[in-house]
Amino acid sequence: MVSTTDLTNLASAFRVNQGELISLVGGGGKTTTLFTLGEQLAGTTVLTTTTKMGAEQSSNYPALIDPTDDELRNRLTKVGRALAWKAADERRAIGVSGATCDHWFTIADNVVVEADGSRKRPFKAPAAHEPVIPTSTTLLLACIGISAFGRPIADGCHRPELVAALATCGVGDVLTPRRAAAVLLSPAGSQKDRPPTARFVVALHRVREVDSDTVTELAEALGDKAELVAVRERAS
Repeated sequence: MVSTTDLTNLASAFRVNQGELISLVGGGGKTTTLFTLGEQLAGTTVLTTTTKMGAEQSSNYPALIDPTDDELRNRLTKVGRALAWKAADERRAIGVSGATCDHWFTIADNVVVEADGSRKRPFKAPAAHEPVIPTSTTLLLACIGISAFGRPIADGCHRPELVAALATCGVGDVLTPRRAAAVLLSPAGSQKDRPPTARFVVALHRVREVDSDTVTELAEALGDKAELVAVRERAS
């Protein structure tokens, strides 16, 4: 199943509204998705990470650092949205634990968490210590940037040796939709540590009209095992 959207309708395309804990994994588009969903979800929403992210990636939200429950409730009551980290300096924000995200889900209507890092590469496979997925996750959202395709895995992917192993090819081979689907569907790949009740959706970011064949091939390779949402490139 495949649908196409732009950023203004992202929550609708993912079929989310309120009462969601959404964990973002994979490559390109995670941070954009985090803040876009923060604006579109109904009810109060906490935005956070269980990994590390650039401290400048706050989208002009004033970040709460290791907030108490009362501090978090106060921010949510005032503005409905809260960006919260465990710690931060001028360069880097440090994320919270998965258990903290689960707890915040008892305070806010929604929690959206960047649960994986990709060093700004459009695709990846997880190492042994990642991702950090809260157990209350209702939607596991795997992100991939369209620029990952048609390039050698070694050039376009974070942890290319792990991507290649799951795709049963070499790091010098080109990433094709079928190879990407093998990683996306693998319990050692993009579905690693997926809670049993969580929906799984693949978000393909920065799609252009010329990418229609790639979108179709990826949808066919995923089959009925995952929903695919193609997110159109932002208009310049």
